[in-house]
Amino acid sequence: MHPDLAMLVVLQSHDIEAKRLRGQIAALPRLVAALELKAAATVGQRTVVLDLIAKEEALRRRQESEIADQKQKLARTQKKIDISTTSVQVTALEHELAFARAEINRLEDAELESMERGEALDAQRAGANQAVAEAASKLEQERARTDDLLARDRAALAEVDAMCAALRAQIAQSDTGEDSLSTYDRISRSKGTAVSQALNQKCSACQMMVRPQRWNDLRDNTPGSESSQTLMTCENCGHLLYYDPARDAPQPKPAESIPAPILPSL
Repeated sequence: MHPDLAMLVVLQSHDIEAKRLRGQIAALPRLVAALELKAAATVGQRTVVLDLIAKEEALRRRQESEIADQKQKLARTQKKIDISTTSVQVTALEHELAFARAEINRLEDAELESMERGEALDAQRAGANQAVAEAASKLEQERARTDDLLARDRAALAEVDAMCAALRAQIAQSDTGEDSLSTYDRISRSKGTAVSQALNQKCSACQMMVRPQRWNDLRDNTPGSESSQTLMTCENCGHLLYYDPARDAPQPKPAESIPAPILPSL
């Protein structure tokens, strides 16, 4: 294997870990933001319930005031009846009494319906209060957890970045290091990763077969071989190829069981 390529394999593992950490660092605040929206939504739902409760209470106050007015009117009309001298006046006033009593009954029925709605809204308010409290508690827990994870991920990322920088500096010291790093960076920007293992005569990145001659060249680790002097690429996807004999070694076949001899029957 080309000496630069061996280090590029390690560099890629560090780059992949750095990318994972950066993605996690970016994702954690988004999770907190989503919980903040959810907590705000529960507060908004409770506000709607509280507004409905306030409207029902205002409605009942108006109904109580109107009932009181009708009862006063009823009392005044009754007094007029008591001092009336003609049947015509009495009949007219009795119609007023009947109307006032009907209006009082209507208002009392409406007030009862409002009270029933209020009881249902009170239950909704209790549920909304619980939802707000639970959402706020979960948000605070997630904020604390996120702060802890962010601190750890940032520390881990700083360590990985330092290893990447040290390894790149080490690679650059070789005669071909600058070119190797340039090739590695170009392929990484284009494909996400730059190095792929050749396994079972296939490129593990694109799963296409490697030509027999190139496969033999990759497996040839003798000094002065092409694989030790050249960065070989997959002819299909363009990834840098490397061969690890430890992973591609054929597995030993299980020992075949020897059947027991058949003894002649007596």
